Amino acid sequence: MKPLSHPRAEDINIYAVLHALAEPARMQIVRTLSGADGKPCGTFGINLSKSTLSAHFKVLREAGIIRQEAAPGNSRVNTLRREELDARFPGLLGSVLDAVERTEPALPSA
Repeated sequence: MKPLSHPRAEDINIYAVLHALAEPARMQIVRTLSGADGKPCGTFGINLSKSTLSAHFKVLREAGIIRQEAAPGNSRVNTLRREELDARFPGLLGSVLDAVERTEPALPSA
């Protein structure tokens, strides 16, 4: 499996981050990762096709919100780039996650 490219922390763009977080499935991925050390792609419990989920992971990765690393087999492990996002845009991710937690139903158990 070939390595994926990730933007450097200093190249993360606020508009790309806000765009990525504005989609409910991507926000669910971020919410799930906010409470996990790392999670394989197929373990998020989101009822979408594999290709649609892959597209959502790509948007999040290219926006600089997640990091994807190869895992054993043909999978990738996803982690939230929280420290880098907090350094680049202090308080942004926490504020968005807090707002979603107050207004959205709890995440389903995966």
